[in-house]
Amino acid sequence: MEFDFFNNLNLSLFTLEEIDQLKKRIFLKERRGKEVAFVNCIIREKPIQIKQEEVVRQLYAFRLINSYGYPKDRLAFEYSVNFGREKKSADIVVFDKDRFDTAYIIVELKKPNLKDGKAQLKSYCNATGAPIGVWTNGCQISHYHRKDPNYFEDITDIPKVSQSLREIISERFTLKNLLIKDKIANEKFLKNIIEELEDEVFANAGVDVFEEVFKLIFTKLYDEFRSKKDKIIIEHHLDQNLEDSQRGDFEKLKDALINLNDKKFRILEFRNTGETETELRKKILALFNEAKMKWQGVFSGDSTFELTDSHLSVCISSLQDIKLFNSNLLILDEAFEYLVNKSAKSEKGQYFTPRHVIDMCVQMLNPQKGEYMIDTASGSCGFPVHTIFKLTGHLFTNKDISDDDKTHIMKIFGIDFDEKSVRVSRTLNLIAGDGETNVLNLNTLDYERWSDKTDNPKWINTYGKGFERLKALRRDKGSNKFFNFDLLMANPPFAGDIKEGRLLHQYEFGFKADRKKAQTAVGRDILFIERNIDFLKPGGRMAIVLPQGRFNNPSDIQIRNFISEHGRIIAVIGLSPNTFNPHASGIKTSVLFFQKWHEKHCPRIEDYPIFFAVSEKSGKDNSGNYVYVKNENGQNKLDFNGHLIVDHDLHNHHGLLNDGISESFIKWAKNEKLSFWVKN
Repeated sequence: MEFDFFNNLNLSLFTLEEIDQLKKRIFLKERRGKEVAFVNCIIREKPIQIKQEEVVRQLYAFRLINSYGYPKDRLAFEYSVNFGREKKSADIVVFDKDRFDTAYIIVELKKPNLKDGKAQLKSYCNATGAPIGVWTNGCQISHYHRKDPNYFEDITDIPKVSQSLREIISERFTLKNLLIKDKIANEKFLKNIIEELEDEVFANAGVDVFEEVFKLIFTKLYDEFRSKKDKIIIEHHLDQNLEDSQRGDFEKLKDALINLNDKKFRILEFRNTGETETELRKKILALFNEAKMKWQGVFSGDSTFELTDSHLSVCISSLQDIKLFNSNLLILDEAFEYLVNKSAKSEKGQYFTPRHVIDMCVQMLNPQKGEYMIDTASGSCGFPVHTIFKLTGHLFTNKDISDDDKTHIMKIFGIDFDEKSVRVSRTLNLIAGDGETNVLNLNTLDYERWSDKTDNPKWINTYGKGFERLKALRRDKGSNKFFNFDLLMANPPFAGDIKEGRLLHQYEFGFKADRKKAQTAVGRDILFIERNIDFLKPGGRMAIVLPQGRFNNPSDIQIRNFISEHGRIIAVIGLSPNTFNPHASGIKTSVLFFQKWHEKHCPRIEDYPIFFAVSEKSGKDNSGNYVYVKNENGQNKLDFNGHLIVDHDLHNHHGLLNDGISESFIKWAKNEKLSFWVKN
């Protein structure tokens, strides 16, 4: 028997078996001339009209009984909670084993989102004294330990009937357990957790939110990185026990991992395991200091956590069940973009480029080992890191990077003016590059004043090695204007004008078409076009994100002529207006693919075909949330690397989506015999 209301519910938290057993208890009953669905209640043992909320309640109660072992007589539905003269009803209560009138676990189902649901849940726990709370809407779930009325700490799970809360908090936890419990695979994202922490911790903490969250993420990445040997064992185990097609099913992944013996695995340290807050701080600080030594140039040697011990404890608990290392990097991007956009970054119109857009660009430009690549507005270092992935095959897999791969990695560069974004970039690049990076804090456009940075000993201490490598690529050793890069990929800022005459005079676009009269203002993205072309050697190729108007506005004919004078327009890919939502809602952008004229690799011709395409599926909804591919169970589907799969049409995600724009371009490029797709 099928019921329509199941089609409108996301019940990915529950197994098909759990859902099927509920459906068997549902029946139709005539009421006022209509057939109405009822369920034989698992607790109240009487027919109850079944609505959406009741579906989730019955499913979770079934799990409490059958998976956690709680007897029916310890459960109650619609439990009355007193708030002075007012009474409210908690959805599910599990009573204490020794005191059947005392709440032990409270489960809240009514509120559709975590923020509202948690607030309601906290009020019930505080009113009853219950030490454990659970919120779920059928697809997401959160478990909390009530330490005191002010602090609710995340816990990995609730105790089974035979376990104590202490056992759950202090249980041995390895990389295997993290993969099984990973909140991201269960649709609770890092950005949402940060939003929670802002409301509950940072609002009253008096600290720099970006700095403290960044320290926490940095430390957690290092903790997972240290378990790289365990990751290799896990991958081998999954290869032996799952078919490739099954790797995308999170439930099958968990089932396969449960049988893996992890007794010799390293115990993860980034966890609140019930030690005192002082002991926890000491443990996490030691881990942070190790991370600073491994990935130098991100935090100063004397950096420490500014959070109080209590605040730090709550933050650790909130983040501990999120798998960051080897996660799809868009998870980190979304979180960092949320934090960074409060600074000057968003004001200048630059936003982190979605990873599926980056992958399309990398695939189409086809970087090769031995080539030099740069991103002149590196943001979260998407283009450089994904170029590293393409060249080395290392996808944050914890595999050792060969000396040969390190040589190629050292030919990848990134530049950005925003210090916070550079530190994010350097962190991701340091991991991908095994402790080395060429990400530099410089103003790409104002190259004549680079010396303001390079003359600073503190700057040199952090960026000196990378800058020396960059200088070696200058066409004129006495100038920072022209370079010899093979590839350039960038999403430069495209909001606002540059009005500083000193800076404008460095550019051809700083003058009118007749080159005699100076401009008073020039769009920032226009200067980036000219600057990026200067970075390329003859035959070098580029992908750059630009406002769509640059390609069709009559007033921008000078720009299009300039580009055509310097090289071949290879392709123009129109992106969906949702691509940069929610921070740049509705802005239409396109990606320009360009190759600089060269006698052999790109001979100058007047008439040539251009590849045009328009994306019809952005991978985001109108609110800017990513849209992920679902499996037959309604759960987020994972790729072979355990990454969520964004639903888009830019490329086929290693065969897991239909062929997209990049696959069509590659066929066209080979037919056109473009130098970077045809071997010489």
